[in-house]
Amino acid sequence: MQAVILAGGLGTRLWPLTKTVPKPMVPIAGTPYLEHQLRLLQQQSITDIVLLTGYLSEQIEEHFGDGSRFGISIAYSKETTPLGTGGALRQAAPLLQESFLVIYGDSYLPIQYAEVLDTLANTSATGAVTVYDNQSEDTGVTNNIALDDGDFITKYKKDAPDDPLLQYVEAGVLAFKRSVLQRIPEGQVSLEQQIFPLLISERGLVGHITQERFYDIGTPERLERIAEQLA
Repeated sequence: MQAVILAGGLGTRLWPLTKTVPKPMVPIAGTPYLEHQLRLLQQQSITDIVLLTGYLSEQIEEHFGDGSRFGISIAYSKETTPLGTGGALRQAAPLLQESFLVIYGDSYLPIQYAEVLDTLANTSATGAVTVYDNQSEDTGVTNNIALDDGDFITKYKKDAPDDPLLQYVEAGVLAFKRSVLQRIPEGQVSLEQQIFPLLISERGLVGHITQERFYDIGTPERLERIAEQLA
């Protein structure tokens, strides 16, 4: 199994903390956040890692190197100009397998990652999105995903708190077949804003439902919450 981690964001909501440190290297419980993610993957025997880096990428490469110190193998794909989540994935095409996980570099979800790839493999979909059943609304994130009876995603929309169809939250772990790369145009591209709607229109994006609460480091408040979890 291969995991691709989106680790190139600017982390503007954590400023000034991220003025001199890339968001994935923000310390959590005395350890760079990205290290927590990589150790979780290694524990599940996912050792083929591709890091998509950008802002202050040299700090990430200096700390993790080729990954051997952590029992994994790391390849890097570095943005020289911002490409967005989709553009960064397209640039990394020569490094990618026929199917692969994609994990946001600011989220932490302790699930069995192989199950997400299994969900993808057992459908005709091009992509799978792990979705959290947010009935208790304990994540602080507005519901943004609707599913049909077959768990295919029918709608993805951020910042629509009054939409009753949106009952799930994207949880930061995706899986794609390599064919998705053919759908990503050159330049700066957002997976969520440009590629998700395209796949949804083709019934090509399936949901992998989890009851496991996810955490992220998107804001100082959420940073404190995940620090309690990983301490």
